[in-house]
Amino acid sequence: MYRYTDIDQRLVDERVAQFREQTARYLAGRLSEDEFRPLRLQNGLYVQKHAPMLRVAIPYGLLDTRQLRTLARIAREYDRGAGHFTTRQNIQFNWVEIDRVPDLLAELAQVQMHAIQTSGNCIRNITTDHLAGIAPDEVVDPLVWAELLRQWSTLHPEFAWLPRKFKIAISGSPADRAATLVHDIGLAARRDDDGGVVFRVVVGGGLGRTPIVGSVIREALPAADLLAYLEAILRIYNRFGRRDNKYKARIKILLRELGLDTFTALVEAEFQRCLATTPQVTAEWLGAIAARFEWPEYRGLADESIDATDAPAAFAQWLRRNVHAHRVPGYRAVTISLKRRGVAPGDLSASEMEAVAELADRYSQGHLRVTHEQNLLLPAVVTATLPALWRELAALGLAQANVGLIGNVICCPGGDFCSLANAVSIPVAQAIIERFESLDFQFDVGELDLNISGCINACGHHHVGHIGILGVDKQGEGYYQITIGGRQGPEARIGRILGPSVAEAEVPDAIEALLRTYLELREHEDERFIDVVERLGITPFKERLYAPA
Repeated sequence: MYRYTDIDQRLVDERVAQFREQTARYLAGRLSEDEFRPLRLQNGLYVQKHAPMLRVAIPYGLLDTRQLRTLARIAREYDRGAGHFTTRQNIQFNWVEIDRVPDLLAELAQVQMHAIQTSGNCIRNITTDHLAGIAPDEVVDPLVWAELLRQWSTLHPEFAWLPRKFKIAISGSPADRAATLVHDIGLAARRDDDGGVVFRVVVGGGLGRTPIVGSVIREALPAADLLAYLEAILRIYNRFGRRDNKYKARIKILLRELGLDTFTALVEAEFQRCLATTPQVTAEWLGAIAARFEWPEYRGLADESIDATDAPAAFAQWLRRNVHAHRVPGYRAVTISLKRRGVAPGDLSASEMEAVAELADRYSQGHLRVTHEQNLLLPAVVTATLPALWRELAALGLAQANVGLIGNVICCPGGDFCSLANAVSIPVAQAIIERFESLDFQFDVGELDLNISGCINACGHHHVGHIGILGVDKQGEGYYQITIGGRQGPEARIGRILGPSVAEAEVPDAIEALLRTYLELREHEDERFIDVVERLGITPFKERLYAPA
């Protein structure tokens, strides 16, 4: 967990005071709606369908229990008793009042949190792997690099008014759990032959109206040159990106229109200029940042496993799906799934936040993380304590063993809250969770990512779901277009549309038809849904889905 310097704290405090004054001017009628809009957006404040929504930054997903308890208090005091964790490792409060937002931000600042650049045409929250620093397959720990990028990008004067929003993800594992290939800039860290850190730089990925897997423009950028190279990319985007049409303003469109070779040549030429003005990243600089982190204090434990032979089946299932290997012997990482019957995916009540904070204090040294799958993670759990932790999570209704299964539905707020949505998302997600609640069935189906978005902006990342569901508007009624074959990770692909959209009430039946088709067509139990789609294509699924009743 990174601890602020005096400069960090002063920046956040001054931003709160600045926005307090701007809000007062707006409420007094001295700022118009058009003048206030960009100011509130860069402080995370939206005006949604029913009420203002505030998006709070959780930089690269790291959270401690003091902060989580503050979020619980804010949910209770300023909202309607709950918060919504997002696919960008942030939290949203959907029922705030504009005149109280400055007070809310002041409370966040007391625990080193803010809402700066969680919206607007600027560099958004830097995201990374939720297992960063603890995964056995990791080559480079990206957390210090993510903090470096946070410091560099926050209130960067040159990139405060970009053509459109801009998203950066960084990963240090070949598994790419940060989905770097579908971000405006994706950074994959590795070691060169001499042991130094280098980055593969991917540009122009993204979902939304034009889903695209990004293109590699540098295979092995020396770490010292990282900031200079990023500045070069953003300068080219700032200079040539379109501002006349927001649907064509993303960097992915600019890269497509210029062509990869021309775009890369422009970046490389600008990079040479940036080298003269942008400081190199030094070991001393990184060391100073690393020294500001508070890491778990690992005891010298022998590695061990938990024998679940005589344990309840529910515990064995949870152990298999929600518990992850750790680089430190004797420890595990544990996902707390926020996908359950009757609750919107990613939602957690104030009392549940406080209960989870208590568990994190006792089982994970006060450390938590937010995943881009809208779950929470305890990163430092002693292996021997797993049975006790499971029992306490089960008592809270938070021991769903569905990570990586169809029950782990990723879902945006949709038409229930968002003014941009064409259709609701949450009721569809709940209907799917209820239909396939049986863990025996979920385990039989096996690994499957199901993502739902309420509009083409794709906040639910439906394009990269093994099954993706997109809400569309048909004469005022919500219908749902289904795609299959999408995936994230090192071999990211965009899903393919099966055919005409289906009515909301028909979605669970449609998903069941796809799953039954998969179960009939797979050659063995270890062949995943996505593998069958790769082997046979979408035709057998399409035929089953649209077959006469």
